Amino acid sequence: MFNPKLKEFAEQKLVEASIDDLQQTMEAGEITAKDLVFMYFDRIQKYDKNGVHLNSVLELNPEAVHIAEALDAERQEKGARGPLHGIPILLKDNIDTNDHLHTSAGSLALANNVATKDSFVAQKLREAGAIIIGKANMTEWANFMTENMPNGYSSRGGQVLNPYGPGTFDVGGSSSGSGASVAANLVTVAIGTETSGSILSPASSNSVVGIKPTVGLVSRSGIIPISHSQDTAGPIGRTVKDAAHVLAAIAGVDRHDPATVKVTKEDFDYVTNIDKGIDGLRIGVARDPYFDHLSEEEVKLLDEAIEELQKNGATIIDPVEIPSQKEDWDINVLVYEFKPDLNAYLRNTSADVKVRSLKDVIAFNEKYKEQALKHGQTMLIKSEETSGTLTESEYLVSLEKDQYLAKTEGIDAVIEENNLDAVLFPNNLGAGIPSKAGYPSITVPAGYTDKGKPIGVTFTAKAFEEEKLIQIGYAYEQATKLRKEPKLD
Repeated sequence: MFNPKLKEFAEQKLVEASIDDLQQTMEAGEITAKDLVFMYFDRIQKYDKNGVHLNSVLELNPEAVHIAEALDAERQEKGARGPLHGIPILLKDNIDTNDHLHTSAGSLALANNVATKDSFVAQKLREAGAIIIGKANMTEWANFMTENMPNGYSSRGGQVLNPYGPGTFDVGGSSSGSGASVAANLVTVAIGTETSGSILSPASSNSVVGIKPTVGLVSRSGIIPISHSQDTAGPIGRTVKDAAHVLAAIAGVDRHDPATVKVTKEDFDYVTNIDKGIDGLRIGVARDPYFDHLSEEEVKLLDEAIEELQKNGATIIDPVEIPSQKEDWDINVLVYEFKPDLNAYLRNTSADVKVRSLKDVIAFNEKYKEQALKHGQTMLIKSEETSGTLTESEYLVSLEKDQYLAKTEGIDAVIEENNLDAVLFPNNLGAGIPSKAGYPSITVPAGYTDKGKPIGVTFTAKAFEEEKLIQIGYAYEQATKLRKEPKLD
């Protein structure tokens, strides 16, 4: 950096700085939001586009500096709007922003898609004073393009790398760029989306905090969809409190999204009581079959996490069994919902977008297959073969089955039978059942293997119990403080 003051701050204080840290320094006049933007730009050019070449940032907002200057002037004149005032944030590339940025879901077919209006999430972030600094790379079509798609790969953006082991460790998907950029301190916080594990997976893989909210807490409006039954956006941050600040900003009722009508609160505050502690809370450990997928070293790290929760007052019930966990689950709901949901989204894109349906996307990819079909498009084709009317018996049976077995005979059953406050899973291995139920989860860093691979611990609860999950995650995080910054040099 050319500015010696900013260079010193970037080297000594920016890395691992939390939202609260940055607010304090901006209030004290040490730096401005404009300074923050340039410092993150500097780290992006050093580590994302050069050096280890993480490839997590797809594009940057050309108006970011001007937006920051306006927010700096507002701070001087009126004071900060709240904790996100002047805080740079990256949005996953499937979330609409009505600015210069594109929204493509990583697909070349949508490379020219500029949204005609903000998604509800983007609107709420702007109202909170956040700076949408750019779009994060992702697994193309949120990992619903083909079987065996590598996590973090998109035909538009290329391959995202894990900052803890570029080319060695899985970066997680599909919010890969959101997770990797936050982990590498290229931005303060980011937004990801999840249908089944797509926030929890990159969070655990990149040693950051991810919150997958209850479906309906955060609006789905203006987000390129997979499944209206399971889709949600959520925050990714380096700390639980940072993620909680962002969740509070993006939650709320949206008249364009009927799922949000279930939300009864008007004001969301996940921070005031964040340090309430976990004394007396009951946490069940879903060991079988999830721990079977771990190495001995990884099991040891999770057992240490469980022991730490006990030390801090939690009652551990180990193991617990989800009655439906060994059910023969399928992805029929996603296959059938993707076509009508995507077609509805594409109908409302601008005239510059030439693909107006899933059928058009498939044809585009076939026409430019050398660039667009490195890994195929089997899932797109499978979904296109459905009627798009959601009338098939296979879909209707699976929808009811998922709802009943994931909720009533799933998370509800294990919580009620054992009088639990939350269920503990390793990494994102237990994401499937809560995702089908539409229930919330939080992933927190739980340490590293001897080779440096990040491990996460995930807590799941019933619908709209985000506050409790945040309190559990915060208590564990503060007791352990296991997160370490990746060594990018």
